[in-house]
Amino acid sequence: MRDVTPDVPAPHRRSFLKYTGALGAAAVSASVPACSAGPESTNDTGTGSGQDRTLTAVIGYGNDGSWDPTQTASAFCMAANHHIYEGLLDTDPISREPYAALATEVPEDPDSTSWKFTLRAGATFHDGKPVTADDVVFVFQRILDPGTQTLAKGFFASWLKEARKIDARNVELVLRFPFPDGLSRLTLAKIMPKHVFSRPGGWDEAIKGKAIGSGPYRQTAHHPKSNTTFEAFDGYNGPRKPAFRKMNWLTIVDAAPRVAKISGSSAGAHIADNIPYANIGQLESGGLTVAGGAGMNNLFLMFNTRHKPFDDVRVRQALHYAIDTGKMVEVALKGHGKPSSSFLDEANPSYRRAKTVYDHDPEKARALLKEAGVKGLSIEILAVNVSWIVDCLPTIKASWDAIGVRTTLSPQETTAVFTKMDQKQDYQVVAAASNPNQFGLDADLIMHYNYGPENLWMRYTRWAADPVAKQLFKDMDRATREPDPAKKKAIVQDYIDVVAEQAVLYPVVHNELMTAWNPARLSGIRAQPYPGINLLRARWA
Repeated sequence: MRDVTPDVPAPHRRSFLKYTGALGAAAVSASVPACSAGPESTNDTGTGSGQDRTLTAVIGYGNDGSWDPTQTASAFCMAANHHIYEGLLDTDPISREPYAALATEVPEDPDSTSWKFTLRAGATFHDGKPVTADDVVFVFQRILDPGTQTLAKGFFASWLKEARKIDARNVELVLRFPFPDGLSRLTLAKIMPKHVFSRPGGWDEAIKGKAIGSGPYRQTAHHPKSNTTFEAFDGYNGPRKPAFRKMNWLTIVDAAPRVAKISGSSAGAHIADNIPYANIGQLESGGLTVAGGAGMNNLFLMFNTRHKPFDDVRVRQALHYAIDTGKMVEVALKGHGKPSSSFLDEANPSYRRAKTVYDHDPEKARALLKEAGVKGLSIEILAVNVSWIVDCLPTIKASWDAIGVRTTLSPQETTAVFTKMDQKQDYQVVAAASNPNQFGLDADLIMHYNYGPENLWMRYTRWAADPVAKQLFKDMDRATREPDPAKKKAIVQDYIDVVAEQAVLYPVVHNELMTAWNPARLSGIRAQPYPGINLLRARWA
């Protein structure tokens, strides 16, 4: 994922490679050296007995992205960091309601422009050093530093002015204006030990996988492209007690070996995410529970508006109207998805059906192309090679071919696709996956992730200078600052109508993400609608 604030320059290429996991294509991420030599067994579910046995999980995304909590959007690393680190407040992985984590309580007045927090007495980092207000200020100073480009800046800089130390166990966050949604975003500011990461090279070590927090699990080994291991932190005294003595998280990006690892009587894992739809029946017949989480996970189309004729909104609309989304859901997604009826998914609290909905209408598509004076159009779709995206591409091609648009499919590794974007190479249309839900549910966060005058995605589309875009960005800023929740919601819904009409970067379908687990071994599991797993409320069955 990329920076979301309008006034923050997009991170450079090296940073982008750290973020690719949240694009739904974490099969590709920057390679980093191992933090310890020689991986432990990747099939150690038999280690220990009773409550001391090891929980083994299979994550369908790479563990070799950035582990720096202020920068990462890697699905594996973000999920792991929720177990290793704490925010002042953290959120329920499903409802995203904030709860007191490192802080002792949630502020009583979310509409205040001053939030004061007392740190939990006796809270210590995994190296035994106490957590202090200096550590909190250290993290927020990094996030808000105008000279440091972090992904987290986009979640805080517009509304958070500063973090102040009151004394060793008390801090104050000073807001620019009332922003109640900020409480749930505090989970994105994981508190890190200043004495570790302020040292020269400290942030580079965080990127490569060094993780020392105050959470219920401490990282014990990290082997990029293989596995990461955890152990219950005996010094943890917070609200989410560790239920597993040890955990071993395997990274298996390819679908077949991932499914095999959790299948059959000799399964080597207890839980796996990113389950292919075609394997659901097989796993259920083997006694596993397979459940989906529906949210913002989506296939989107992104147009290069400086490449004619994609500067014409009628052409963009025509190509959306042409797609047989019903067939795509039925054939490619096996029923586990819905055609997009807004930029937001239908479960989002701010959802409203957009005024422009791209129901399958090939006649309207042909009429719009004719109105735009477009004939004999040929398109190469540059696509990420995520398996479910690849499954959807033939429907797009068949739909566009059917209206006389000669279509070529060009699926490539995610890094290859976005290297071209970063190098400002010419392209026509990109098809990729995205899911900002791993950061939160509030529409302000989701929309700013994709739209803004200096937003990376708008740089890719070359659309930010368009007069319609300029007004959109003003409306988005107005919504952020609107104190009345009902009025804010209305402004958001109205500007999403503009986003739908313009179809510069817009979802085609929203789909479910599937998680499988052994209910005879695990309880308290909830399938989440974004990549990764959360085991903070799970237990041995």
